[in-house]
Amino acid sequence: MTQDRRHFIKTAALSASGVLLSRFSYAADFPQVRIVQAQRKFNSEIIESTIKRIRSKVKNQEIGWLFENCFPNTLDTTVNFSQKNNRPDTFVITGDIHAMWLRDSTAQVWPYLPLINEDARLKDLLAGVINRQTACILIDPYANAFNDGPGKSEWLTDHTDMKPELHERKWELDSLCYTVRLAYHYWKTSGDVSCFDENWKKAAQLIIKTCKEQQRKVVRGPYKFGRTTSWSTDTVPGNGYGNITKPVGMIHSIFRPSDDATLYPFLVSSNLFAVVSFRQLAEISETVLKDAAFAAECKELANEVETAIKKYAVVDHPKYGKIYAMEVDGFGNALFQDDANVPNLLSLPYLGVVSDKDKLYKNTRKFVLSEDNPYFFKGRAAEGLGSPHTLINQIWPMGIIMRAMTSTEDAEILAQVELLRKTHAGTGFMHESFDKDNASVFTRKWFAWANTLFGELILKIEKERPYLFDKF
Repeated sequence: MTQDRRHFIKTAALSASGVLLSRFSYAADFPQVRIVQAQRKFNSEIIESTIKRIRSKVKNQEIGWLFENCFPNTLDTTVNFSQKNNRPDTFVITGDIHAMWLRDSTAQVWPYLPLINEDARLKDLLAGVINRQTACILIDPYANAFNDGPGKSEWLTDHTDMKPELHERKWELDSLCYTVRLAYHYWKTSGDVSCFDENWKKAAQLIIKTCKEQQRKVVRGPYKFGRTTSWSTDTVPGNGYGNITKPVGMIHSIFRPSDDATLYPFLVSSNLFAVVSFRQLAEISETVLKDAAFAAECKELANEVETAIKKYAVVDHPKYGKIYAMEVDGFGNALFQDDANVPNLLSLPYLGVVSDKDKLYKNTRKFVLSEDNPYFFKGRAAEGLGSPHTLINQIWPMGIIMRAMTSTEDAEILAQVELLRKTHAGTGFMHESFDKDNASVFTRKWFAWANTLFGELILKIEKERPYLFDKF
């Protein structure tokens, strides 16, 4: 995310395509706000039948309407699917920013993964995302966001090794983890190994090489970043290398998933995510690529990072006991907070990092969803996680959704769905954030990740707790 996401949009009801809606017609009729079929970027029968199924099951018409608008939003508005060198190729913009983030592109198509065996074109579209992500990593593994080919970015003057293909070059460890997550689960779901060609193998090796560089055991590595800006979180201290750390085996992430600079560069949620990703790379290497040596290298790195996390990232909180810190530096300093952007501490079970029954996670979750977390806000409109990216008193629907996704309690899940129903400001879509006291003051009217994630939540409820559909 970049500086242009910080401008607040004050509106009662804007659709994802920018069409002004009537508050009165919204309240009475749930108007058509989804982009018309002829203008959609991608159409899929299985997606449409899924929408019809959910709408027929959900008792609350407004929730059904929200699902119909949000679940297909990535396919409707953000994908550019084609064939390139006789292989699927898919470029995915985030919504109102016409660039492809490695993290966002995975998250945006993730909810469609269970459906790919029922729609060959949808399967090819996801394969195309994997192929495009591979190409992006080979251009620059340190970049977080890419243009669709060489172009002109507003960030070309950043003090880093910019290239024409890059939209932005913020080193975020989770960006590479998300590409592994998509490739691994695409393979596990479909059995298709066509994405794992020589380029993918080179990209996988580059992922491990980059992460080892960012352990900074001996030298600081090749990456540094600076930006001429008045936003302190948009640039990096330490002459572009970040604040000083002790080399303990964890991996530096100079930026968070929010695209804000870290305070202590060992971002714990991303390091935990990386452990899972390295083991997934190892499994692919052993089973598909038949490369035992690279698999062993991935496992060794996973074990090293995991050991360091246990030693340096688990801290004693005076109220909650042992919890994960958000960030640490290896010297004993720790940041006690969480951010709504995923990966975060709240999302660890969702990402397959820990069990939702894990005591350390449960302690951490209690802290994250409490007044002791400075970025957990409560107001007249809602309560939920925010982010320094949108300053104070702004709650993120993504944080509300993730609270429901990681909950084991019906009442908590229902409460989060109700908050989402009440805070879309009549638009029929999720936003980046909204004011804790007034949901009609929000950022980003077109944020596809949050939209699709809402759809994923409703499908999770259908699969695991379908009886809740009668209680919305």
